[in-house]
Amino acid sequence: MKSQLVRVHLARPPLDTAARQGRFGHARPCPGYEGLRGPDVGQWAGRTLEEVAAETPQDLHAWLTDPGYAPPGGESVDALIARVGAELAGLAPGTHRAEVEQAVVRAAVVYALELPTAAFWRLDVRPQWVTTLTGRAGRWNLLVGRPEDELPHT
Repeated sequence: MKSQLVRVHLARPPLDTAARQGRFGHARPCPGYEGLRGPDVGQWAGRTLEEVAAETPQDLHAWLTDPGYAPPGGESVDALIARVGAELAGLAPGTHRAEVEQAVVRAAVVYALELPTAAFWRLDVRPQWVTTLTGRAGRWNLLVGRPEDELPHT
């Protein structure tokens, strides 16, 4: 018996004021898809990368180079990928659309394509672009991002 197709459209919203200022956000929820909420950066929330680097450069370096390192009170890149992967694996057949943060798109692509975790930081995700994953029986394919206005309406 052939398994049914799952299609996931991950849309990155326009940058908000905090993102334009380079501030870490709070784990932004994703209604209907709890596992696709934004990353939990713990005590770094609301601060810029430069502020964290000035105060605790060794912690920032560890977070950017060690996928198992979690910011104080937050989650590691490994944990983010595992959470996003579990959400993708549990999706019912059909088409799903979620508006998510850049890190969630990165995590989804790393999980879906079984990439090494180091690839996480090397993926750029543009605001207002859509990344589409399609799959069945745990095998995923990637349609590289495109502008949201080109997304077929389902």
